[in-house]
Amino acid sequence: MTQKIPNIAFRAWRDASHLTRAEMAEALNRTSAGQEAGLACDEKRLARWETGEVLWPHAVYRRALQELTGRDAEDLGFVPPHRHSERLPIAEPSAPRDTLQAEADIFDTLELTRLAEVSDIGAGTIEALHETADLLCRAYPSTPAAVLRDRTKRRLQHVIRLLGGRSTLSQHRELLVAAGWLAVLLGCLHYDQGEREEAEAARQAAYQWARQAGHAELMGWAYEMSAWFALVDGRYEQLIEFGEAGQAVAGAGSAGVQLTLQEAKGWSRLGDHQQAEAALSRGAEMLSRMPVPAHPEHHFVFDHTKWMFYASTCYVWLGDDDRAEEHALEVIAQHVRPDGSTNAPMRVAQSRINLGIVAARRGDLDQAVAYGHSAFAYERRSLTALTSSAADLDAILQQHYQGEHLARDFHERHLHIRRALEARKITSL
Repeated sequence: MTQKIPNIAFRAWRDASHLTRAEMAEALNRTSAGQEAGLACDEKRLARWETGEVLWPHAVYRRALQELTGRDAEDLGFVPPHRHSERLPIAEPSAPRDTLQAEADIFDTLELTRLAEVSDIGAGTIEALHETADLLCRAYPSTPAAVLRDRTKRRLQHVIRLLGGRSTLSQHRELLVAAGWLAVLLGCLHYDQGEREEAEAARQAAYQWARQAGHAELMGWAYEMSAWFALVDGRYEQLIEFGEAGQAVAGAGSAGVQLTLQEAKGWSRLGDHQQAEAALSRGAEMLSRMPVPAHPEHHFVFDHTKWMFYASTCYVWLGDDDRAEEHALEVIAQHVRPDGSTNAPMRVAQSRINLGIVAARRGDLDQAVAYGHSAFAYERRSLTALTSSAADLDAILQQHYQGEHLARDFHERHLHIRRALEARKITSL
């Protein structure tokens, strides 16, 4: 399936400049380069740039962009012809059951009982363990958290047994890396289930294994988990501190981008538009320089739709409803198939909550509640993420529509869903 890759760096610059497409098109026409060439740029052309339909504008538009923004086209996320191969279409992610079955098939080849009893590591074991961790991370978006948690825990226990055996220095490092990836995934799954102590224990283990292995990306993800925990707890200053500290460690990869966007969330919660926009723009620029991921469903891979998702939430918190709506709708368009199914239920659910908040602020109670209820329709739910977002919508409904039966119905359903998820956590212990 052919898929265009949106130019989020260009979009981020326009958002940060508070320009509509029409306003930016007119600004380009008014540049000296635009006037000299008689440009007639319009919002449709900007839409083609932003959606990735046009990867590399004509020279006259590149000159006008340079004059207006102070950046060259590549810095704005456009892709010159020699890099077009990086924008090849990506495949539709496998169904979660297929991913889990593939992981089980690979793990079965490791002869678990024999490997657990001997002191050396068989040929191909390291490669199979890395592939196992990769497949489990790819199953995260759409597999029930409890199911994936239990399997990930079993795989991690096996790797820990191997770490206690005999291995070369190189093999030991690779085992540490495999354990680290499984631990950060396990920590996320525990936190989704509301198991905070277990999540923190997994995070600390992941950081220690990553540090011993000298793996900067993994250390970055351990910092990102701390930032996430701080966000949910409302510790926004600490969220920013974790985001900045993690960026210094992680470098220019997926963890670095996500840490930058977590920092943007912290500034957004504190109402600092300038710092939030700056962090969003840095994340967009970093992401524009990364290759298109082969498996964007991988939980520890940052792709363009995740940037849109984070940006939508930031704009909701900053009170920029138009941009929040625009980004949320694009996330849903990217992830919802024609039959209504989705490969990213949590991302779509939270985007619907964002749209509900925007609708509530605009005085459309019916639409706000409809979006809120639709967010609860997916089986894959995160206790911490979804209920926190739903609480934001519920608070607005209670503040502005207290006494309205629709607002009361949503409040009651929100509390029911929260209690059900908490009960599921207790029964799974």
